[in-house]
Amino acid sequence: MTIKKAMILAAGFGKRMLPLTIKTPKPLIKVGPKNLLERSIELLIKIGIDELAINTHHLSQEIDNFIKNNNYGISITLTKEKELLDTGGGILNATKKFENNPFFVLNPDTIWNKNYYEELKILENSYLKNNKPILLLVDKTNSYDKSFTGDFNFTENNHITRDTNNQHIFTGAQIINRSIFEDIKKKTFSMNEVWDQMVKEKKLLGQASNQTFFHINNIKVYEELNKLKFID
Repeated sequence: MTIKKAMILAAGFGKRMLPLTIKTPKPLIKVGPKNLLERSIELLIKIGIDELAINTHHLSQEIDNFIKNNNYGISITLTKEKELLDTGGGILNATKKFENNPFFVLNPDTIWNKNYYEELKILENSYLKNNKPILLLVDKTNSYDKSFTGDFNFTENNHITRDTNNQHIFTGAQIINRSIFEDIKKKTFSMNEVWDQMVKEKKLLGQASNQTFFHINNIKVYEELNKLKFID
């Protein structure tokens, strides 16, 4: 079995990217020759995804037009949020058609590229073997942006915890299924609420990434990364 479904989170305002995001939604901001959304879609197609959900809100028509003008050859469903539902609510709302099937979720703020292919395939194999949600994490020493304080630590058997001091950053890639939301009774909520509960129950796994972590956190970092001249 391989995982054929995925979601990309594309609904945020991108306030830390102003003034660029006044007219351009953050997922459509270019780094090198490609925009962030394009990079995410191409990586997901490379790993075998054939059904993709994308949530939108800010400047949603721009994202709609981008998808219409590019033939990716897979099923892509765009779900516009009238009001922002946060990360957890956005995923729950946009993946109804996935039913009980597992799916990838990517945050396009990370500069995804073909070097992540093997790591996402290992992530997939781990999910299918253990049947537990899994996050791709990177040691914060491997992050270009040194402002990240860390989100998780590893324990035995690739389980993860959240402690006072955390060594690993969430890269923005995970594999889950909708069953993790079964106890959630609200529409708007963060994935952090879900992760915290799964950590308590020892149901959340992590996998370490060996890539240098490039994440568009704010306009300053974006300007610095643009000077690196990414070539795809």
